[in-house]
Amino acid sequence: MPIRKLPESPPSVHLLGPTVFLVALGVGMGESYMWPRLVLVFGPEIRWLFLIGVTLQAVVMLEMARYAMATGESIFSGAARLAKPVMWFFFVTAIAVYIWPGHLSAGAAALEQITGVPWVISACLGLLLVGVVFTLAKVIYTLLENVLSVLIGLLVVGTSVVAAMVGDLSDLSATITGMFHFGYFPAEAMSPSWFPIVVGSIAFAGPSGMQQMWYTLHLRDKGAGMGAHIPRIRGLRHAGEEETMPSRGFMFDTTDPDEMRKWKGWRRWVTFDALLLFWGITMLVTISFTVLAQSAARANPGVRDLIEAGEREAALGAMADAFSTAGGPVLGSVFLGFIALIGLNATLGLFDSFSRGQADMTYHFVPGARRFRMSHLYAAFLWGVIAFGILILLFGPADGPGAILDVLAFLSTFAMGAYCVVLLLVNNRMLPRPIRPRWWSNLIIAFGAVFYLGMLFYSLIEYGVVVS
Repeated sequence: MPIRKLPESPPSVHLLGPTVFLVALGVGMGESYMWPRLVLVFGPEIRWLFLIGVTLQAVVMLEMARYAMATGESIFSGAARLAKPVMWFFFVTAIAVYIWPGHLSAGAAALEQITGVPWVISACLGLLLVGVVFTLAKVIYTLLENVLSVLIGLLVVGTSVVAAMVGDLSDLSATITGMFHFGYFPAEAMSPSWFPIVVGSIAFAGPSGMQQMWYTLHLRDKGAGMGAHIPRIRGLRHAGEEETMPSRGFMFDTTDPDEMRKWKGWRRWVTFDALLLFWGITMLVTISFTVLAQSAARANPGVRDLIEAGEREAALGAMADAFSTAGGPVLGSVFLGFIALIGLNATLGLFDSFSRGQADMTYHFVPGARRFRMSHLYAAFLWGVIAFGILILLFGPADGPGAILDVLAFLSTFAMGAYCVVLLLVNNRMLPRPIRPRWWSNLIIAFGAVFYLGMLFYSLIEYGVVVS
C-alpha cells in the first residue's frame, strides 16, 4: 500500500460517530423483540447469554476498526488479500441473509396494531421510502448519521422513561442479576423448537451477521484514520459529484513515533465508541425492554402459553398491554410506535450497509465494474434488495414477520462465526507488527468463532433444524 500521513485523531469523548450505525442495528429487533420473548418464556436469568453476546460484539467492533482505520480499506478487501474466494463467500452470504425484510416487517406488524393498516402494505411503503431517501441524499453517510442519531435518542429516552413508569424495582433487580446468572439454561430451551431461536437471539445481541463488517465501510466514510484519504459515497442524484475511488487503501509509517502517537489517539476514539456508546446504549435499551417484558407477564399471564404455542408476535401484544396498564391505551400505542421506529431504524442501517458492502466488493473485484461510479453500484444493489423485499412480503413466507426474523437471526450466526476467523487472519497477517492485536483480543475473537459456529452446527447436528 502507498504510504500517507495519518490524520490527527478527534477528541476521544464524542457524541456522534460511525458507531451510530452499529447502535441502530444493535438496538433492533433482538433487544426489543427476540430477547423479551425469551424472558417471557424462560425468565430474566436467560439474559446472561445476552451479556456474553454483546460484550463479544464490542471486542469484534474494536478489531474490525483496527484494519479499516489503519488502511482505509473495508474488511472485505482485507479478506480478498487473504484469498479472493473468502471475500466472494461474504458477497454470497450477504445476499443469502440480508435480502429478507425481517426488521421492517416486525415493525410494520406493530404499526398494524396501532393503525389497522395490514403489515404487508406498510412494510412495502417503508421499503420504497428507504429507497427514495437514499437516492435523493447528497452524501449518504452524513444523512444517515444525523437521522439515526435523532431516532436512537428518541428510542433510548422514551423506552427508559416508560419502563420506569411500567416496571418496578424488583423487575429492574431481576433484570440486572439475570445478566450474571451464568450457566442457567432450562431444559425447555434445548428443544428443537427453541434452541435454534436461542442461538439466533445470541447472534442478535447487538449487531448481527455481517453488520460488523459493514461498519468498516462506515468508518471509511466518516474519515476515520486512513479512511480520510478515501472519497465518500453519494446518493444517485448526486453521483456526478463523486471523486474517483482509489484501487487500494493506504498505510502510515509505523516506525514514525508521531504517526504511532496519532494511531493511539484513533484507538482511544474508537474504544470510547465501543465501550460507552455501543455497549452502554445497547445494554440500557435492552434493560428497559426486559423490565417491560416482566411487567407484561404480570399484565397478561397467558402470554407464555401463546408464545410456546407458536404465536410469535404475542410478546409484542403483551408488552403493549403492560404499557396500557400503566397509562391507558395511548401508552400501549406509544410502545408499538417504538417497535415500528426500531424496524425503520434497523432497515435504514441494514439496507445502506448491504448496498455499501456489495458495491464496494463489486467495484474493486468485478472486471469492468469501474466503468461505473460507486454511487451507481450502490443504487443498483439498494433498489434490487428493495424490489426483492417487496416480492417476499407479497408472495413469500406465510408465517408473518416473526418467521422472517427468526430465519434472519439464525443465518446471521453462520456469518458471524466466519468473520471472526477472517478477522483473526487479516489483522495478524496483513497489518504491520506494531499495530497488530494483543493476545487477549485474539483469544476473545477465537472464542467468538468457536461460540457462534459451535452453536450453529450443534443445532443442525443434534436437531436437524435451522428454525422450527
